[in-house]
Amino acid sequence: MTPGSGWPDDPATARTPVAADADAVARLSDVGRDLAELDARVSVCRACPRLVDWREDVAVTKRRAFADESYWGRPIPGWGDAAPRFLVVGLAPAAHGGNRTGRIFTGDRSGDWLFASLHRVGLAVQETSTHAGDGQRLLGGRMVAAVRCAPPANKPTVAERDTCAPWLEEEIRLVEPSVRAIVALGAYGWEATLRTFASLGVDVGRPRPRFGHGAETTLPKRSGGTVTLLGCFHPSQQNTFTGRLTEPMLDAVMTRAKEVSDD
Repeated sequence: MTPGSGWPDDPATARTPVAADADAVARLSDVGRDLAELDARVSVCRACPRLVDWREDVAVTKRRAFADESYWGRPIPGWGDAAPRFLVVGLAPAAHGGNRTGRIFTGDRSGDWLFASLHRVGLAVQETSTHAGDGQRLLGGRMVAAVRCAPPANKPTVAERDTCAPWLEEEIRLVEPSVRAIVALGAYGWEATLRTFASLGVDVGRPRPRFGHGAETTLPKRSGGTVTLLGCFHPSQQNTFTGRLTEPMLDAVMTRAKEVSDD
């Protein structure tokens, strides 16, 4: 989808600068205090050739169930409040989820579980999120991914992760003052959060806190005060179909996030 061509909630225009490599990501992620500009620059990034090829090929070949739909086919910026009280941090967009819908964690079974839980506990206005511009809204929250493009087999390389890291670092720097709780989806989201806080100069402890469902730890914030990091099994079909993650388990973590963020 070409920037500025009318996709709902598209943050970019034809004039948004494009990062073509890791050095450009590091440079262009410096946006001062302009979160909207950060979202725009994230959404046009082309720094990782393998990920660019994959996301765009998926957007052309599509899945049979979505053959008549247009695909976003670009990186997925963070989504939600500009001054959130809670964050949800995950791995990456899904090839036929966010890469199709244009919104993070939207349009696949994992997203269905996630948004239904957020709605049940009072953190989202709708129980489903089907597409950018569908009226869904988080109540005091924001969602971000460690890697902004859908990766093949849902497995970015370490180099791709590190190339993308400045986008997440800058986003967390911008929203950190208001954030009270962070829900990390899976071990990847947990490690990405700790790695990002450490990169921003925060002492995350040694040894670092270990991930687990329901794990909870407190991290200092650069802006003062603390943030509560909560671990949650990823709502993947592998976890939900096998019963490793149940609705009550997911709701318990989201309820805790609401309790902390409402304090």
